[in-house]
Amino acid sequence: MTTVRMFVNGQAMSGGEISHALEGARFLGPAETAPRYRFYSVRDEFPGLHPVGEGGHRVPGELYEVEYERLRDRLLPEEPPELELGVVELADGSGSLAMRMRAGALKAPGVADISDRGGWRSHLERRNAQ
Repeated sequence: MTTVRMFVNGQAMSGGEISHALEGARFLGPAETAPRYRFYSVRDEFPGLHPVGEGGHRVPGELYEVEYERLRDRLLPEEPPELELGVVELADGSGSLAMRMRAGALKAPGVADISDRGGWRSHLERRNAQ
């Protein structure tokens, strides 16, 4: 069976609303991106990361080894249209598949830059504490 590495940083992380889509995938551990991305909240429903030339941050998440079929048939159909499958650079210099914000979605209503919040879980904790 062919597998790929998949970095997740939002609702597909363990305990998230679509984490069921990764059931059976092998958890490789916590990971973070290289500091080349801005991180956004979309209507406080899900996050998205987008590559930038300057002013990037590290984005924390989780890394999985996923069978191609599980990625295609279970995870990707759960992802919102503002995101697309792409490749990201991780902090260790390696690459991984990940969902990234479509450039056209960056200016949509309800999109807020949360790059300084320390990740999706941290953002939700701060939001819920208010």
